[in-house]
Amino acid sequence: MSALSRGLISRFRALSILNPTSSSSSSSSSSAERLVRRFSAEALLSPDSGRVIEAASGVMSPTSKRTGIIAVKCGMTAQWDKWGARVPMSVLWVDDNIVCQVKTVEKEGFFALQIGCGQKKEKHLTKPEVGHFRSQGVPMKRKLREFPVTEDALIPVGTSIGVRHFVPGQYVDIQGITMGKGFQGGMKRWGFKGMPASHGASLSHRSIGSTGQRDAPGKVFKGKKMPGRMGGKRRTVKNVFVYRIDPARNLIWVRGQVPGAEGNFVFIKDAVYKKPDVSTLPFPTYFAADDEDTASLEPLIADLGEVDPFMVAD
Repeated sequence: MSALSRGLISRFRALSILNPTSSSSSSSSSSAERLVRRFSAEALLSPDSGRVIEAASGVMSPTSKRTGIIAVKCGMTAQWDKWGARVPMSVLWVDDNIVCQVKTVEKEGFFALQIGCGQKKEKHLTKPEVGHFRSQGVPMKRKLREFPVTEDALIPVGTSIGVRHFVPGQYVDIQGITMGKGFQGGMKRWGFKGMPASHGASLSHRSIGSTGQRDAPGKVFKGKKMPGRMGGKRRTVKNVFVYRIDPARNLIWVRGQVPGAEGNFVFIKDAVYKKPDVSTLPFPTYFAADDEDTASLEPLIADLGEVDPFMVAD
């Protein structure tokens, strides 16, 4: 049975739930309605309910979930903080992030924001991609990413999101594709010790050694660490400290490394474990004033406190 046939059968079954032969309560009807909308690509029961989304600041609750942003990794550098400690940092460039689509429960079955980054010519996009951007009334974007949000964190289509979406001193989770290393041996890929450098080892100094047992079980167990392709996988670095923000150039300095090579896209969102103080975050994002001159803004640096960490260590 094809996937299309299975999808049609599931929809007909859901519709039969909505129209039973006997009278049913309104609660069961509403639950079936949500079921159909959740597993269907379109709103079968009714069109969009006309939800009005305004670009206005609100109050963030502990259960609210903001959208993330897309950035380009520029490279790594190091800076010295006010206590004289050398801090390695990754520089990320937020290249013209805007909201390209708003997904709601009424139509898609969940709340999410589709964010676009960068610019791309129409001739370099497929026709479905061009049609998507034109239907939403937004410029052509190089990269798209969907971020799940709560209902109170929805932002209208076309709203620009900059680096001031985050504040210095908070923690974020950064996701990206690690640098590909190609086919590597067990020593580089898994950190194996290897075989002896001399005394009985001939042409097997970097070998991983035995991989199985004897007749029982007579096989190599699945998941055995062996040579193979290394890198090129999606990984998330959690609890990354935001050290500095430059609104004039749309740059973010974060402490430590982030996955990916220079020029790769990374996805930044609020940390899950080290949750920031909701009272310090702009919600649902930072809306600049009409008379604000972004080019004249000074960089914002995280507050490191008034206690010298080197004196505390002594």
